[in-house]
Amino acid sequence: MSHYVVVGAGPVGRETARLLAEQGHSVILTSRNAGSIDVGPVRTVSSDATDAAQLAGFTKGADAIFMCAMAAYHRWPTDFFPIMDGTVKAAEQVGAKLIVAGNVYGYGAGAVSPLTPELEPDPTSRKGTTRHIMWQRALRSNVPAIEVRASDYLGKGAVTYFSLLALPSLLKNEPVSFLGDLDAPHAWSFTGDTARTLVAASRYTGEWGRAFHVPSQSVSVRELVQKFADALKIDAPNLRRLTSADLESSGFGEAVEMSYLFEKPLLLDADDTEKRLGVTASSLDMMVRDTLS
Repeated sequence: MSHYVVVGAGPVGRETARLLAEQGHSVILTSRNAGSIDVGPVRTVSSDATDAAQLAGFTKGADAIFMCAMAAYHRWPTDFFPIMDGTVKAAEQVGAKLIVAGNVYGYGAGAVSPLTPELEPDPTSRKGTTRHIMWQRALRSNVPAIEVRASDYLGKGAVTYFSLLALPSLLKNEPVSFLGDLDAPHAWSFTGDTARTLVAASRYTGEWGRAFHVPSQSVSVRELVQKFADALKIDAPNLRRLTSADLESSGFGEAVEMSYLFEKPLLLDADDTEKRLGVTASSLDMMVRDTLS
């Protein structure tokens, strides 16, 4: 039995902790308000990840720390760095390996699909630059680090562009508005598959200091909306493309700089994950059902 600490109690963090406990390991799940969370045999501890000393205090003996914490979307450039720095410092103090739940923002608008884990980061947004700097901080640490990169999430409780822009209208059987090219293929990562990739990455026996992609399913926004409509047993709603002005006026201006993600095909090459970690993507139907649950 090994000991693990999961920082961040969102959908990915909770599922990662649950999977580790299910495998018989000792697991602590920590977030600022972890005390009210029930994850079965997982021990929960309320703490602030920016406090490295506090985090290190209950991380002693841990084989690895999973960095799954999330900052408020509009505060990434200010709030994410202290969280990452505190987590890295705690890992260094106790000698624990570090597995980071990341995303594809760091590749930038000029990256050509399919994106591969070896692709040189070239961020073109504030959020992409934030993610890239966070990963560089982990790489510069004195402990082994791996980043697991996901695309846009599907899954219960995931707060994503789809859950914010499309899902509320689908649930009310109303027309759907979404950004980008509605017919461009796009990679959708399941929160459960992300957790499985994180857990598998912690056991990786090859060279660390690298990234793995989450095995994902790729369909256009139009096809995904149809999948959700089928699951809800409603007719496919009319689709409308949102403009930058629409996003600004609706109070979701933070999405403007990331709209490039949906303006052309965005596909993930996860062959290395499947080959080296043995993780494959869940079916799109499973992702849809879990999101609606």
